[in-house]
Amino acid sequence: MDTGNIIIWAALLLLAIYAISLYNHLVRLKHNVSKAWSNIDVLLKQRHDEIPKLVETCKQYMKFEQETLEKVMLARSRVADARQNQDVPGLGLAEGALRMGLGKIFALAEDYPELRANENFQFLQGRISTLENSISDRREFYNESVNINNIGIEQFPDIIVARLFGFGDRDLLEFEAHEIADVSVKQLFES
Repeated sequence: MDTGNIIIWAALLLLAIYAISLYNHLVRLKHNVSKAWSNIDVLLKQRHDEIPKLVETCKQYMKFEQETLEKVMLARSRVADARQNQDVPGLGLAEGALRMGLGKIFALAEDYPELRANENFQFLQGRISTLENSISDRREFYNESVNINNIGIEQFPDIIVARLFGFGDRDLLEFEAHEIADVSVKQLFES
């Protein structure tokens, strides 16, 4: 074998190793996004299980607030549907409605001293608030993973491997501006 053939084969081998390295990098990015989504999903499931307990506890005291409780349960259902379908944009919208409903329940609870004094309500309120904070933290991690993935599949030469093997971009988990704004207690009582 002459020197020219050895150089060509060495170059092809290096190119193949580089392509494999790019592919493995893109696989790692894709799985980081999936892992981040799974972390959010676990917390959403936990909160999903706690909300009916909160609503049941509130029903005992908030007899005139049935519409608010029904809205929370409907929003809970929408979050569950979006979560199961991995509909990230839909989840963002459903999350906003659920968070508004929970905020309204907690605001309305101020009018029910017996409810606020109930240990079960206090526990559930604290548990749901903790889950909300954890979901927010995990959402940041998920969005960062999505951002890294989306940048990775658009950069050259990664884009060649990404298109060749069907790596696609992922949606950020975003909330509308009015959904992340501070809750106006006055508006909660007007609606």
